Amino acid sequence: MAIVNVTDNSFQNEVETGGTVLVDFWAPWCGPCKMIAPVLEEINGEIGDNLKIAKVNVDENPESAQRFAVMSIPTLMLFKDGQVVDKIIGFQPKDNLMSTINKHL
Repeated sequence: MAIVNVTDNSFQNEVETGGTVLVDFWAPWCGPCKMIAPVLEEINGEIGDNLKIAKVNVDENPESAQRFAVMSIPTLMLFKDGQVVDKIIGFQPKDNLMSTINKHL
């Protein structure tokens, strides 16, 4: 499954409708966000059948960022059946991300 770009308007439909979704709150000017993007592509290639990955540009979609109290980016939030079950703030190596994700798959 391809990584999905989500907006304030599409957030509920794309993220909160069920299944396991990893949401990346990011911005184009954020260095650590650029570092984590290829890691998310790798993860998507490996477990994209079991995990949906969604990206929210916080500059263009401030309502979603405010709603989930995103104070620093990148912030990754793991949703399971519409509820936040885990949160990772800042750049993390792939192994750390995978261990967090695998707890909820």
